[in-house]
Amino acid sequence: MTRRRKIILATTAIACAGLAFGAARARDVPKVATGFIADTLCSETFVSGLDPMRDLAETTDAMPGTGLLTWAMDLQIDRARKDVTVTLFGIGRSHAVYREGLGCTLEHGEGITDVALPPDDKQTALLPEIAGPGLVSPQSEGLSAALDRAFTEPAQPPHRRTRAIVVMKAGRIIAERYADGIGPETQLLGFSMTKSVISALTGVLVRQGKLKLDGPAPVAAWRNPDDPRHAITLDQLLRHTAGLALGSSLEASLGSAFEPVNRMKFVEADMAAYAASIPLKTVPGTAWNYHDGNTLILSHLIRVAAGGSPADALRFARRELFAPLGMRHVTLQLDGSGTIEGSSEMLASARDWARFGQLYLNDGVAGGKRILPEGWVNYSATATPNAWVGIGAGFWTNQGNSFGAKFRITHGWPRDAFFAKGTIGQYTIVIPSERLVIVRLGRSPNAPPQADGVFDLVRDVVAATREKGKMAGVN
Repeated sequence: MTRRRKIILATTAIACAGLAFGAARARDVPKVATGFIADTLCSETFVSGLDPMRDLAETTDAMPGTGLLTWAMDLQIDRARKDVTVTLFGIGRSHAVYREGLGCTLEHGEGITDVALPPDDKQTALLPEIAGPGLVSPQSEGLSAALDRAFTEPAQPPHRRTRAIVVMKAGRIIAERYADGIGPETQLLGFSMTKSVISALTGVLVRQGKLKLDGPAPVAAWRNPDDPRHAITLDQLLRHTAGLALGSSLEASLGSAFEPVNRMKFVEADMAAYAASIPLKTVPGTAWNYHDGNTLILSHLIRVAAGGSPADALRFARRELFAPLGMRHVTLQLDGSGTIEGSSEMLASARDWARFGQLYLNDGVAGGKRILPEGWVNYSATATPNAWVGIGAGFWTNQGNSFGAKFRITHGWPRDAFFAKGTIGQYTIVIPSERLVIVRLGRSPNAPPQADGVFDLVRDVVAATREKGKMAGVN
C-alpha cells in the first residue's frame, strides 16, 4: 500500500469516526493511540528490557487497525533520560517517563506526583519455593510437545508470538519455556491480569476489616446519599456492574480509541478521579459492562485504606501479597497522581504470575497463613449474571452458563477453571481439579479465540499431566 493511500485511509477513519462519536472524542484519538504506544514501549524497554522496535511490531500486529496509525507515528526513545515520546501526524504527543522501581507513567505536561519508593524489608516468603534457579525443562514428552506447539507459529497469520509459558502442578514448576531475550526473571506486562491483583488486594483489605463488599463504596465523590452513584458497592466494582457510563474495555482495536474509558487512561493524570466523575448509564447492579474505570476506582480505595500515599499503597501490596508469595520481580506502575494503575499496568515475571495463581489454587493461603478471606477464592470465581464472556469478581470463570464459559468448556477447558486474563494473549489459569496453574504471556490478537493457541495449550497440558500421573501411579 502506498504512503498516500495509507494517509487517506487513516485520516478518513479518524474523520468518519469523529462524525459518528463527536468532535470531543475524536480529539482524544491521537492521544489514545500515542499514549498506549508510549506507555507500552517505555514499560517493556526500561522494565522488561525488550527490544523496542520488535516490541512495537509485535504489539501493533496483534491489534487490528493500529497499523493505519503507527506507520505515521514519530517515536523518540531516550535511553539516557529513560523516557519515550510519541506523536501522530505531528499531534497527539504522549510522553512516558521511567522511574526506577516504579516503572513508567504517562506525563501530560503538568508533571507527575513524586513517589518515594518504600524500601524492601526483605520479608521471608511463606509460599514454598516453586522451582530452583535453573530453567525447568518439561518433565514429560507430552509436556514438551505441548510447549513445542504453543511456541510454533501457524503456517498462516494470525501470529501467536508466545513469549513465556510456565506450568505448575501441585505447587512446583514442571515445565517452562521462554522466547529469545526473555527469561525466568523478565518482568512482562500482564495488561488486564492486573485487575485480578487489584481484586486480591481488595480481598486482603476486606479480611482486615478496612473495606466492605456490601454497602456504599467509600468514594468521596459519591458520599451524598442523593447521588445515585452513592449506591455503588465494592462487589459491583469488582464485577463491572456499577453502571458508570465509560464505554467498554473489551476491545483492543482502533475503534476502541473513541471510548471515554480510554480518555481516562491516556489523557487524564488522575484516572480514578475521572472515573468517579462519570454519571451512571444504568442503575448499579442491573447491567454488566466491563471497563477499566471500575478497577481504577478500586485502586484508589486501596490507596486510601492503606494509608493514603502512593508509598503506602505500594508498601501494602508488597507486605501483604507479593512478599508472602515470594514475588520478587514485580513492578506496579502508577498514574500521574500516584495511584496504582490497577486496570492494566503490572509487570511481573512469568514465575511470579504463577506464584499469584498458586495462591488461588491454595484457597487464599500461603505457608499456612491466610492471605485472602475465607471463601474469597470461590467468590472471585462465582459467575456474574449477564456477563456473557464468563467473569466473576476479578477473575474470568467457567462457572455458570455464560456463552464464554460454555465455549471454553467445549474447547477442552475443565469446568472448574478460572483465570486472570489480559488483552492480546496474557493468561494465569487456575484449574483446582488438576492442581494446575498455567501461565501464558505473548502478543496474539484477541480474535479469533484460537489465535493465541491457549485452547490447545490447556488441553495438551491437562492430558500430559494426567498421563504422567497415571504412569507414576498418582491419582
